[in-house]
Amino acid sequence: MPCSPQEVGTIYFERDAMPFQYHNAPEKTRAAQHPDHENWATTGDIGYLDEDGYLYLTDRKDFLIITGGVNVYPQESENALIMHPAVADVAVIGVPDEELGETALACVQLAEGAAPSDELARELIEYAGRELARYKLPRAVRFVDSLPRTPTGKLVKRLIET
Repeated sequence: MPCSPQEVGTIYFERDAMPFQYHNAPEKTRAAQHPDHENWATTGDIGYLDEDGYLYLTDRKDFLIITGGVNVYPQESENALIMHPAVADVAVIGVPDEELGETALACVQLAEGAAPSDELARELIEYAGRELARYKLPRAVRFVDSLPRTPTGKLVKRLIET
């Protein structure tokens, strides 16, 4: 079912035939297909169309954090946190939580001259809270020396230790 403008959903593309198969993983191939259209596939990107039909990528489905039954897209928190002058780089990941299932953890690489502290961690969460609803905010901040990136600069979240 198509999404309304501004409604976030999985992005599918259509080809004359299914454009790919995962090697020795038919269940993964099926999961990449649209349930109602065998020639529609997804690479896991999430986004939305605006009122003029322009497509905006917002995150990856694999990065989705489900906290207390609510979907949280880490890119929103990352976009807010990176604007703080003490932040050089940031990744928000889901970590297990007994009560909520998962919660968001901000892994922050500090800018030169900034020092890690509990006070700065609280300040960063409050800073992001100026733009985001409370349920979208990271519950904690972990300061890291660096974040894993490919030579082209793409963040590799699966390599971040939880």
